[in-house]
Amino acid sequence: MKKLNELTLQMISKLMVPVQNERGSQTLEWLGIAAVVVLVVGLVSTAFGEGDSIGTSIREAFDGWIDQIGG
Repeated sequence: MKKLNELTLQMISKLMVPVQNERGSQTLEWLGIAAVVVLVVGLVSTAFGEGDSIGTSIREAFDGWIDQIGG
């Protein structure tokens, strides 16, 4: 019985090491999400900037959709 307890404790300790190291990976995931959000906000602000043909076409498309919904 003592040998079984020792093997169980060894197995649990080996399984817990990868679980304890996941805090750093979660931080990296949040940083990746934040980077994507910043990138999307930058692209949208550039697209809706004055004098940009892409921004103008997107704005016209949204205006058309809003007109269809409202009227």
